[in-house]
Order: sequence, then C-alpha cells, then structure tokens
Amino acid sequence: MPQTANHKEPDIVKKQEIGTITTFARQTRGQLERVGGEVQECAVQWYKKYFLETILRQKPLKPSKDGRHIPLRVEHEQALIDERRGHPYISNTIRTSRYTLIDFIPKQIIFQFTRLANFYFLCVGIPQAIPGLSTTGSYTTILPLLFFVLLTIVKEGYDDYKRHRLDNLENANTTRVLKRKSLNLNSALSTRRWFASRRKSSEKDVESNGEDIDSEYGWRQVKWQDVCVGDIVKLVRDEAVPADLVLLYATGENGLAYIDTMDLDGETNLKSRESLPDFKNCSTIAGLRSCQAEFVLEDPNPDLYRFDGRVTINGQTLPLTSNEVLYRGSTLRNTEHVIGIAINTGEESKIRLNANQHPQAKKPALETIANKIVIALALYVIILTVGCSMGYVIWRKSTERDSWYVSMATVEFKQIIIGYAIMFNNVIPLALYVTLEITRIGQMLLLNNDVEMYDEATDTPARCNTNTILENLGQVSYIFSDKTGTLTENVMKFRKMSIAGTSWLHEMDIQSEAAATVGQSLNASTALAVPRRSREVASVIHEDIELYPLSSPSSIFTPRSERRSSSQWRSTARPDHLQPDVTTTDLLEYIRLRPTSAFARQAKDYILCIALCHTCLPEEKDGKVDFQASSPDELALVRAAQELGYLVAHRSSQAVTLQIDTGDGNIRTEVYQILDVIEFSSKRKRMSIVVRYPDGRICIICKGADSMILPRLRLAHVAMQKATEVRKSVELEHELLRRSEQLEVRNSFGGRPSLTLRRNIAGNRNSIALAQLDVPAKSPSIVRSRSVEAARSRPSGDRSRPKLGIRTTSLEVSNTLLKVSPSTPRPLPEKFNFLDDTSIYDESTTFSRCFKHLDDFATEGLRTLLFARKFIPTSEYDTWKKVYNDATTSLVNRQDMIEAAGELIEQSLDLVGATAIEDKLQAGVPETIDKLRRANIKIWMLTGDKRETAINIAHSARICRPGSDIFILDSSKNSLETQIIDVSEDIETGCTHSVVVIDGQTLAVVEQSAHLTDLFYTLIPKIDSVICCRASPAQKSMIVKAIRQRVPSALTLAIGDGANDLAMISTSHVGVGISGKEGLQAARVADYAIAKFRFLQRLLLVHGRWNYVRTAKFILTTFWKEMFFYLPTAMYQRYNGYTGTSLYENWSLTVFNTLFTSLCVICLGIWEQDLSAETLLAVPELYVHGQRNSELNIPKFVRWMASAATEGVLVWLGVWAAYSVFGHALDDGLFAFGDLVFTVGVIWINWKIFIIETHHKTSIVLGAFGITMAGWWAWQAFLSGVYAAQPSPYPARNGFVSTFGTDPVWWVTLIVVVTVLISIEMAYKVVKRNMVIAGMWKWPPWQPRSVDDSLEEWGLEVWQELEQDPVTRERLRRAAMDDEDEDEGDDERDSVDPDDVAKVL
Repeated sequence: MPQTANHKEPDIVKKQEIGTITTFARQTRGQLERVGGEVQECAVQWYKKYFLETILRQKPLKPSKDGRHIPLRVEHEQALIDERRGHPYISNTIRTSRYTLIDFIPKQIIFQFTRLANFYFLCVGIPQAIPGLSTTGSYTTILPLLFFVLLTIVKEGYDDYKRHRLDNLENANTTRVLKRKSLNLNSALSTRRWFASRRKSSEKDVESNGEDIDSEYGWRQVKWQDVCVGDIVKLVRDEAVPADLVLLYATGENGLAYIDTMDLDGETNLKSRESLPDFKNCSTIAGLRSCQAEFVLEDPNPDLYRFDGRVTINGQTLPLTSNEVLYRGSTLRNTEHVIGIAINTGEESKIRLNANQHPQAKKPALETIANKIVIALALYVIILTVGCSMGYVIWRKSTERDSWYVSMATVEFKQIIIGYAIMFNNVIPLALYVTLEITRIGQMLLLNNDVEMYDEATDTPARCNTNTILENLGQVSYIFSDKTGTLTENVMKFRKMSIAGTSWLHEMDIQSEAAATVGQSLNASTALAVPRRSREVASVIHEDIELYPLSSPSSIFTPRSERRSSSQWRSTARPDHLQPDVTTTDLLEYIRLRPTSAFARQAKDYILCIALCHTCLPEEKDGKVDFQASSPDELALVRAAQELGYLVAHRSSQAVTLQIDTGDGNIRTEVYQILDVIEFSSKRKRMSIVVRYPDGRICIICKGADSMILPRLRLAHVAMQKATEVRKSVELEHELLRRSEQLEVRNSFGGRPSLTLRRNIAGNRNSIALAQLDVPAKSPSIVRSRSVEAARSRPSGDRSRPKLGIRTTSLEVSNTLLKVSPSTPRPLPEKFNFLDDTSIYDESTTFSRCFKHLDDFATEGLRTLLFARKFIPTSEYDTWKKVYNDATTSLVNRQDMIEAAGELIEQSLDLVGATAIEDKLQAGVPETIDKLRRANIKIWMLTGDKRETAINIAHSARICRPGSDIFILDSSKNSLETQIIDVSEDIETGCTHSVVVIDGQTLAVVEQSAHLTDLFYTLIPKIDSVICCRASPAQKSMIVKAIRQRVPSALTLAIGDGANDLAMISTSHVGVGISGKEGLQAARVADYAIAKFRFLQRLLLVHGRWNYVRTAKFILTTFWKEMFFYLPTAMYQRYNGYTGTSLYENWSLTVFNTLFTSLCVICLGIWEQDLSAETLLAVPELYVHGQRNSELNIPKFVRWMASAATEGVLVWLGVWAAYSVFGHALDDGLFAFGDLVFTVGVIWINWKIFIIETHHKTSIVLGAFGITMAGWWAWQAFLSGVYAAQPSPYPARNGFVSTFGTDPVWWVTLIVVVTVLISIEMAYKVVKRNMVIAGMWKWPPWQPRSVDDSLEEWGLEVWQELEQDPVTRERLRRAAMDDEDEDEGDDERDSVDPDDVAKVL
C-alpha cells in the first residue's frame, strides 16, 4: 500500500502542475483576447471617426428637437424636409445588395488584397516589374494577378447585380397615392428626386369608386420607390404595406383594420389596428382635403413594439401609439381598404432598421487555414531563398574566385536574393484562387441541378446565390431557424378533442386530401420509376424511422398485418404513437344513433361551444363559405365545427346564425344573440363570449389555456388536485427517462449513435462488427399537464406506443363497460361500448382523464385549449353588465378594469372539453432536425410567436427530445442572475439534452447589463438547443452575432423565409432562405435558397460534406504539387553555382499549372465524393468530419508537405543517379535532364491526384486524366518542332524526336522512378487501410483508445469498404430515404448480421 501511495503522489503533483499550466494559459489567452478586443475597438472607432465621418462625410444623425413634423396635406408644393439632415426625407427605395456603383471597386480591392495569397503576389510582383531584378520576366506575376483578381471582382459584381435586380422588383411594386389629376409628373418628381428627367413615369390613374369622385384629385398607381413621406396611400385587401403608415381610415367596424405581420415579426395571428375617431371623415377625397392635421412623430428606430407620437387635429392633440400604425412588411387582411399617411420610408422604415443593412461579403472558414498555410509557405520561400543566396556566397568564395571564365560575372547579393524570391514564388501557386473559383462554380452548378432538392409542388430548385462559401456548408455547428413558414406551413388543423374523458381523432380533412391525392394519381399519365423523397408533395403522413437502419431490433417495427391505414394521421412529434380507434366520424354516427343519450348531449354542447366562441366572420366565395379570422387557431376551430355539422352562416356584432345538420338530411337554423365579448389578451390567455340561446337562456362560454381555465371551474379544488397528481407522475417518469438516457451509449460529442463498432484490440480484421444499439422495446410514457409552468418542462413524446392490434384509449375504462340497455332501439356497434361506462359522468374521473389527454396532445406537439361554460341568471347578468359597461367606457385604466370585470363572471364554470390543434409542420421537418442533431449541430429556434406556441412547435419538430430538460428564463419572475446560475448548476450535475427558453423582453434585459450578458453567453455554449420567442429581427441578428463572437470556432447558419429573417441571415456565416410560398424576401438575400426545410439535410450532410472535402483536397493537392515540383529545381542549384538557372524549360514551366496540372485539381474539386449521398444521409454522425477540420488542418498539411519534399528528393536522386552513376545517356544536356524530371513530375502528379486520391472516378475524371497525359506527349512533340535550331541552355529542337526521345536510359529512368513512387504510395495506402479496418491506426499513438468507437471515429476506409458491398449499400440507401412504405422484408431490411460485415471488410 505505501508503494502505491508513493506512485500516486507524483501523479497528483503532475496533475496539479498541469492544472496550473492550464490555468495560466487560460489567463494569458484571456488577456490576449481582451487586448485584441480593445485594439479592434480602437480601430473601429478610428475608422468611424476619420474615414466615415471625415472622408466620406457619413456622420451619425443627431436626434430631432421635437420629432418629425408631417402635415396632413393632399398636395405638398415642395418636398418635406428632414430636420436632421437638412434635406428631403429619403426615398422609399430599399437596397439589400452589398455594393453600389461608387463603393464597389474600393471595397472589392480591399477585400481581394486582404487575402494573404493575393497580397503575397502583389509584394512579389511589384519588385519583379523593376527591370534587371527578375530572371523570369518583368510582368509574369503582376499581370496574371491583376487578371485573376479582375475575374473574381467581375464574378462578385455579377452576384451583387442579381441582388440589385431583385431589389428593383420589390421597388417596382405599385400602390395607390392621392395626387392631382392634372399634375405634370416629371416636374413634380424633379422637386423630390434627382435625375427625374431620365426616369420614365409609371404613374397611371386608378378607377375610383363612384361615390368618391373629385374634380382635382384622384388615386394614381405609383411604384413603391416613388412613395414619399407625407403621401396619402390607399391599400386594398391582401396588399402589402409599402411604407410605415399612420392609419387614417379603415372600412372595418369602428375603423378597425386587420394586418398580417408574419413577415415583420413572425407572429401568425392577425393584429387589429384602429384609426382615431377624429379621422372618420377621411374616407373620401373631399374629407381628406378638408381635414387639417399635423403629426409629430418619433425619429425612426428599430423598436417594433413601441411607437410614440401625437397628432393635432381641429385644435385637439391626441396621442398616437403602435395601435394606429401600419409597418412596412405587413399585409392587409380581412379589410376592404384602408387609407394612411406615409411617415417612414425606405431604409428608415421599421423593417429595414431591423435588417442587417448592406452586409459585408462573407469569407469561407477554410480561408483562415489557407492563410496560415500561405504564411508557412512564405516563410519556406524565404528560407529557401536565403539558403540558396547564401549558397551563392559560399560558392563565390570557394569557386568563382578561382575560375577565370566567371571572375568578371559577379552578381550583387540583393539581385541574387530577389531573383531567388521571384523564382520560388510559385511554390504558392498564382492561380490558386482563380482555379478555386472555377471549382466553386462547378460545385454551384452541381448543387443547383440536384434533382433531390427540387420541389415539384412549387417548381422550385435549390439555388446558390453565393458560391464563395460552399465549403462552409460542411462545417456548420449552429442552426438558427425561424418558425413560421420555415418549420411550419402556417396551416392550423383541428386534430383531436376530449369530451367527457373520451378522446376522438378528427381526420375529415385528411380523408378528403387523401381522396383527392388518389384521384390525381389515377389521372396521371406517367409515373416515375424510382420514388424519391423530394417528390412527395405535402404528404399527410409524417412518419419516421428510428435512425438505427443497419441493426434495429425488429420488435420496434410494426408488423405488416398491424400497420395502420395510410389515411390515418400521425403526430409529427410522436409518429410511433398510435391514435385511438374512434374518430369524429364515429362520433357523428353515435350522435345520430343515440341523439338523446347523455354523452350525445355533451358532444353536441361541445361542438356548439366551438361554433359560438370566436370572432370569425363568414363570407361566401364561389358558392362556398369561407371565414375571416384574426387567428389561424380560430379558423381551424370554426372549420372543424362546420365539418361536424355546425356551420356559422352569418355573424355580426349582435348575433351568430348557425346552420345545424341534424344528421337526417335536414338543416336547422338557430340564431344566438351576442351580448358581450371579452377578448383574448396575452395577460388573460383566454377569451369569453356571452350569448343568449334561442330559448332565452344566457350562457358564458370561455376558452383558453388550461392554466387559466382550471382555477375558474366550479370544482376547481378537485381539478387542481388531479393536476397535482399528473404533475407528480410527470416528474417521476421524466426522471426515469432521463436516467435511462444517461445509461445509453454515447458518441464522442454526447449524442446517441445509430451504430457502434466493436473490434478486437488484438487486431483481427475479421472481428469488426456493427453492434446493435440497446433500444428498449417500450420506454416509459410521459404525462404532463401544460398548466404546469415549471422551470423544467416536459419532454417531447418520442416514445413507443402499444401496437394497433390492441385498442386503447388511454382511459383504462375497458374493465367497467356496461351492458347495452334492452330498451335500446338498435344495437350499437361494439366500438361504442366504452361510452356506456358510468365513470364518464363522474367529474373527478373526467378531470383526470382530460388532463391526461391534454398532456398526450401537448407531447404530440398539438396546441391545446380548454372550453368551459356556465348558464347565468338574468338578474346576475344585469348586475355584471353594469360593471362591464363602466369598465368599457372608463378613460383611466380601461384594459385593467375590463379584465377585472371579466374575472367576476368567469367563475364557477363547467368543463366542456379540450381541443387540440395541429400547427402543421412542413413534410420531413422532424426527421431533418433529428438527423442534424445527430450530426452534432445545435439547433435554435428564433421566432416572434408566443412562448407556448414556440414550445409546442419545438416538441413537434423534435428540437426538444424525450428526456429534455427545459429551462425557462423569465425576467418577470425572480432574479434573472439567479435563474441563469441555477440553470448552469443543473446542467453541470448532468443533463442528457438541455433546452433554454427565453423571450425577447428577457433578452432585452440581458442586453442592458454587461454582467448578465456575460453570464448568459457563457451559459449558451453549454446548451443543446435554445428557443427564443417574441424576438424582434434585430434581436435575432444580435443572438447570431453574439454566438459568432463567443464561439469563434463555430460556424453559424440562419434559415428563414420572411423579411423579418433578413438580419440574422445576413449576420450568420451561412444564410439559407426558404423560397416557397412567401419566401422571396429571404431567398434573394440568402446565400442559398431551398424550397423546403427538409432539403437542408441534403444541403448540409451531402453537399456540405462533399464541398468541404473537395475544397480541402483541392488546397492540399495544389500546395503539394507545387512543393513537389519545385524542390528538384532547388536541389539543382548546387550544380549551377547557385546562379538561379532553372532546371525546367521556360515555356513548359509557364504552362505547367495551366495545361498539365490544372484538370487534376479541378476535377478533384468538382466531382470528388469520398462517400455516397446515401451513406452520408443514413449516418449523419459523419458530418463532424468538417466541424473538426479533419480534412484540412496544420498537422495534415505538414504531412502532405513532408510527403512532397520526400518525393521531390526521391525524383531528383533517382534521375541524378540514372544519369551520373548507373547509365550513360545519349543526351546529357540540361534540357534532356530537366525534361525527364518534368515528365516524372507531370505523370506522378496526375496519377496521384486522378487515380489514388480521387475516390469517385467518373468517366469525366478518367477522360480528363487521359487528355492530360496525351496532351503532355503532344506538347513534347510540339516543342521538338517549334523551337529554333540555335545554341541555348534548352536545345529542344528535335530533342524528343531524335536525341533523348530515342534513348533507352531516359525511358527506363522514367518508368522506374514513376513505378517506385506509385509502389511506395500504394504500399502506404494498403497498410493504412488494413490497420484502420483492424482498429490499429491511431494517431498520435499516445492517444487513449476505446474498444467501442463511435461512428464518427470510424476510418474513412471502413465506410468506403462497406459501400462496396451491395447488401450494405442497399440498406444505407433505404435508411437514407426513410422509406416506410415498403411492407415486405422489413425484418430483413432492418437488421444486419455482424458476420456479413466482417466478410465485407
């Protein structure tokens, strides 16, 4: 024991020393980062002060004294002046492009020469142009450099020109502006805009309403860019708002207008805006002309949720808030037309102030490593130059002095050193970036033409707008996604209901869609032979295969005989959750069979409450009834009521008319009088309506979140007790699930691997096997009530469910079924037996089962609501009505008084039931997010929607996993600092998957405190996912920028579809726009545009990986060939007195990179595929290859350069030995000798890159190899015939044909040297491959070794070998397609025999 202790003491001391060193290094690094930050801040301040403000005169605008004053005038004789500038207000033109004609050239010159290679060649090219210094010509560097830089600038200019064209499309949209009819358009425009005489007028008269005709003024249609501050604008329904407007008039009731702000803030609910009553006469042109008002408004700012201003009208000053303002980016909905006055235009509108205006050009992440390589090679060139120059000094002392024939030819040292620098400058290839641009163009074309990312429904292919950062797609670590329109389709569907403790599935819309799809498929004239996932258009089934494609237990797959009908709905969050057997179609059947039963009465009351409690307005279009709704949730509920036989035929502010289908073909009309509506608010989280039934009874119907409804029930204490029981069950089962997940096998970055690899450490290559992951046949189910707003919320429901063969309703009532009464007229089908259970009439049991349903619905990603009602005596209502009237007419604290009045009547309610609405995800979203998470990518959701909606969608989309710990940060609760510290401590104690939820208000509080900001962004890198709700576009951009600064090694990707996503798309390393229904704003600014979110997995996992590998290999092989090729020239200097004489003939040297070694690196950079697309999609863990910079890093670069140096020395020694030791050549001149080395170099470079390094050898690759080889020999013959027969160090005339070309020594040396190089390389590859497969290839050798390697740790050779097996390749293909449609052969498809894999390897 003492001996053991003695051994431990040095280890402890050593660990302490290491810890001290680590702490010191961390402190030093922190100090350097702080110093660097201060230097950068000083540089930014200097740039702003001296360059922007002094030279460009771009000084920050001072705030106006009293805001901007805008008079309400039909016509302005002169343009309104901006007090801050002293000039007219800016135009309404917007620009998302990066450059203008003025700053394009300066910015591009700066951008191009910040690339180290370009700057290096500029430094070499300038002295080379000085006469007498260069031995290779004066302009051989500077002219090609300028040409290549010009090409790059032209390409960048063309990309930005396309953005300008898209900007012009938006600026050319038209709207209606009130103008004088006899106005001379050109003269009017000349007072507002320069160069008006060159612009063609696009204004034209718009037909006016017959009642609104004026002799002098009329509505004219003008382009958006011509709208000016002070203009009076008219919008009609479904038109976009062209500028920030103050609402003057709206056709809605009481001057209300409804707007859709999804593109502005991401919220899906319609918002109401109300004009001031004093503007009620502004509905006509005459009224506008007679109205005298002046607006005093705040200066433009990016705050979307606050607006301060006032208006003076008729001598009275009234306040203006955001309730009277329409922002650009909004769309008018459900309102015939509105009239407003423009207050902010162009880049000063709210949406543009929230955007990242005129972002800088993005650089690829690999360029950082490439710059380090350039610096290393520049140092190598300096060392080589100094070494050869010193060699000349030594040779001059030892040889030149004693040699009379060169005694007068002494060269100055500075000329020697400059000459060598120019000679060896090609070690850094001049055409590096231009050739790289060629490969990127090829990569871009392959991406744009990938049919797997083509969406047939919208006829939209993938599009690359910025091809300079294609390799960044393979290194993404963070994804920031919008919700509405990106993850979801913004289509709400009523999906489930809970009535009297029974759950029913609503799938009438699915059945109709499925029938329509079948009809279309039957009418289709042709069909595709090969099914592809991308061709599945808006599938109504969202199914998923657990990502264990090679070795999943057969028990988790549903047998063919038990598969559910394809028409059935499955939760996108829990596709393995089998729905109850009963649907709303069965419910209607039961009501028809037993219309007077107690349950039927409850069901009809439930549907009636849905049909009454809303604010939707019906309207008839093309003979069909549609609805105007302020919320897509309300629209889904009203449509569901219609499908269930309760059609809202008419609704006014006084009554609702229902057409009720009695089930026997008759329609009964009922009119319900609307007495009061207590509207929904974010504080109330509920809505109530008081109606008078046709029989005279007064009833209040309330719907809202369960946390709001439960305390207001008649049996609230019983309901809260049941909620507590559910909460305890949730916490217990959640903890069990967390523990079970903690025991699972984890890969190197903490994720759950699809497969594990077990090897015999002894190195038996046949011992490799794909080990089946231990997946429990059934995980514990999780129950949660959404009313529990705890710090840790419930996880999503990725859980196994009972097979369909066992009918369950989750109510456990099958043991107490009652027999059918003998008096029943007709026997009921057996499926309705459970409705005879008397327990469904027990309120305590109903509460318990309803709460279970709520949790079940919520964990499926459905949005839940509770409905409750109460009948009120007339006297009680009259008493309350007085209180409510006093609240609605109060001038002080009106909203608070209304809410207090609502509290009085919303008490002692009876529970009616629960609804579950599906916020329909885009097809393939959960599967895509699951694969991206397996690829070690952290996914954040940044949305403008409310918290509950965001969390529900996060569960549906699987941003929240089973067992996830959800931490909610809320500034309205206790100390925010304490909350952040508690979250950090919880994560450190152990957390399999953590999710932080934060809202925009809390984020604003964090931003205001430097301490909180530091705490928050120190916590964020430890979090797996973040949900940011109620976030403004500027906050989205700020979050992305903060992650870029706090985690500099991580690459960020932002994806969205609307104008509110532009800022974060421009700020991130990679921006992706969804170019679907309404995604044109984001698609034109983003670097890449795709039609659907599901294509993101192929964009990253396949094209990202390929492009990263291609670019990395391109850079490595380019530098390798230059190092290898120029090393023999350096070694030859010893034999020419270090005079700088080149070993190679000048013309051959000039075209070396262009003709003989360009195709090999270009083909590698365009068509290389180290692994197939199927493998990369089936095994997402392989994506970490790019995140870890495994393909291009300094150690790998050093190995390649060492290989190049070794091979260059071998070539030189082999050729030198053949000519000087072993053979006697017929032509031992410099040209024959150098041409032999040149030929060896060309053959070996092309053989190594084309044949050895290129894994995916297509006909194009092999054809390019043949062309290059044939071209070299043709060049030999060309030189032999074109050179003049005159004395020269390189006598090429007839050399290849007559002299050395007929010498056996020359040919034997060529064959032997090339064969030796190929043999050495192939031997190394074979040894490495076998050692990798055997699990013995570990570098560095002192790195700890694991018996069970993670997928990402498998060698590339292992996967390439597995792909050669047809059976394994087919399984990978099926796993990549997530194909669940094939019923046959499931068991064979989803299991792999380890012996088979061993045989393959």
